[in-house]
Amino acid sequence: MTLDCPHVVGVQQSPTHTFSKQPCVQITLIEGIGVEGDAHAGATVKHRSRVARDPTQPNLRQVHLIHHELIDELNACGFDVAPGVMGENITTRGIDLLDLPRGARLKLGAEAVIEITGLRNPCKQLNDYRPGLMDAVLDRDEQDQLVRKAGVMAIVRTGGVVRPTDAIVTELLSTPFEKLGPV
Repeated sequence: MTLDCPHVVGVQQSPTHTFSKQPCVQITLIEGIGVEGDAHAGATVKHRSRVARDPTQPNLRQVHLIHHELIDELNACGFDVAPGVMGENITTRGIDLLDLPRGARLKLGAEAVIEITGLRNPCKQLNDYRPGLMDAVLDRDEQDQLVRKAGVMAIVRTGGVVRPTDAIVTELLSTPFEKLGPV
């Protein structure tokens, strides 16, 4: 594989509810659960604010992905961020995650498949890491609508091991295009 095609740059996980996740040599995705060993893995919600509202709701945030192009943009503005520091499990390059429709599937490496459920809604913890970072991952489009740039969330459809340099293949479903909203 050449690194000109969409690929995984880094994989990260954390067994506790920390803001940043630690880089790994590989992560294992488990169907219907998420990243093995990650605090956010589970069939029902694990994000503390969502558990407080309704612990029985399905976990649409099993895997968090951020495109490395955002990290490049933020570093160019002086924020000094690296893969995993904003809490993502998978850092990608060469794929426009934010323009994918809801339900798009990504094959990661040899066998893992995830389904995009929506946009990550940035939280104030970003400013605890670097002041001003939350504003930097929010923008406005031509219609003055809020644009969330802090990555996408997904569920695991087929488990498997994911490693840096693994290829990413996008599969768009034949259903009508549904723009991503926050989950």
